[in-house]
Amino acid sequence: MRLEPITWDRLTGALAARLDGLAPGDGGGWLKACVDGAPAARPEETARLLADELRLRGRDVLCVDTGGFLRPASLRYEYGKRDPDTYYGGWFDTGALWREVFGPLEPGGGGRVLPDLWDPATDRATRTPYRTLSPGGVLLLHGPFLLGHWFPFDLTVHLLLSPGALARRTPEEEAWTLPAFARYEAEVAPADAADTVVRADHPSHPAWSGLRD
Repeated sequence: MRLEPITWDRLTGALAARLDGLAPGDGGGWLKACVDGAPAARPEETARLLADELRLRGRDVLCVDTGGFLRPASLRYEYGKRDPDTYYGGWFDTGALWREVFGPLEPGGGGRVLPDLWDPATDRATRTPYRTLSPGGVLLLHGPFLLGHWFPFDLTVHLLLSPGALARRTPEEEAWTLPAFARYEAEVAPADAADTVVRADHPSHPAWSGLRD
């Protein structure tokens, strides 16, 4: 894969322009995009920059963090608090994402999305109110392991870290998660699946693959 240096401002400007020129693939009223990446790649920051660009273009944008859709601790920690296989396949409530986030944005839906569902600090449901995304608005979902679930994204961005950079930038207390990302690479190959790949080994010097046609 050929990657070219780019700034974050130019990158998010190009992504916003692409989204501005897209029609929802499912024929509905809302665009859906994701920024996929390990926590060490800071996908929330890229999503925030992209959301800012889209709002400047007059778009209503809702950023949703998969960290707000964790499963209860009794399920996440069934095999211990540091089981990488459970982290990979059992921490995030994909069913709730389908029901509370994607379902309301299907053709004929009302656009009433729940921004988060579960608070990991209290291990209880959040009380965040629903948010209605205006027709023509954009959902930006960000977090790890987003590809390979058949989520109906119109644009997918993968933040790529080399194994060395991933290990270096992951806090020591979270190093047990590294095998989960190796498994994701082996089973999903996100760099091949995404519409855009951004190499983020050095946060101040990203490089990207461009936009696939």
